[in-house]
Amino acid sequence: MTASLYACQVTHVRAAPLRNAFTYPVYLWLFDVDHPPRGFLPGDHFGGRTLRQGLTDFLAGRGVGPVGRIRMLAQPRVLGHVFNPLSLYWCEAPGGTHVVAEVHNTYGERHGYLLRPGQTRLDKEFYVSPFYPVDGRYRMSLPEPGENLAVTVTLHRAGDRPFVATVRGERTRGRVVRRALATLAVPLRIRRQGIGLYLRGLPRKERPS
Repeated sequence: MTASLYACQVTHVRAAPLRNAFTYPVYLWLFDVDHPPRGFLPGDHFGGRTLRQGLTDFLAGRGVGPVGRIRMLAQPRVLGHVFNPLSLYWCEAPGGTHVVAEVHNTYGERHGYLLRPGQTRLDKEFYVSPFYPVDGRYRMSLPEPGENLAVTVTLHRAGDRPFVATVRGERTRGRVVRRALATLAVPLRIRRQGIGLYLRGLPRKERPS
């Protein structure tokens, strides 16, 4: 599989307790984990000697294997820096394609969610935003990209949908400089939005110890 580059728009819509929405550009690579482009390091994801080993160890711990082809969607390191709020993996295994959603927060922590074939809902288990506690359930629509990319993650809490994140994009060639700047800007954009919410009076939720 040849690596593909997608020019995307990421949108976050926060409906409660304060209304807030923003969109920012990002470039994502889709590739076979056995043939990663430059800038993708195992230590930035599940560890191990290779991207494949880290992920297959994660899957084996959940009873999934043997694992065949794995396709990964993420941003690479640029000038020594990377922050992937969400990396996705489509893993061929007995029973069908399993999807792994690897979530990172701004505290340098990561958590993997496994969606088995046909599964779209799972409990929230990881502290991501300082403005939401670790409760509720996610509904994830994570089809593998083709010419276009369309990912949606919705947080459900007590019959409400306080947060929705979408990634929409299309395959492109792009320019190296533009890709680099978009990647470096991701954590800055997220922190700026967090500061804005704090200044608007949104109370913080304590991070679990």
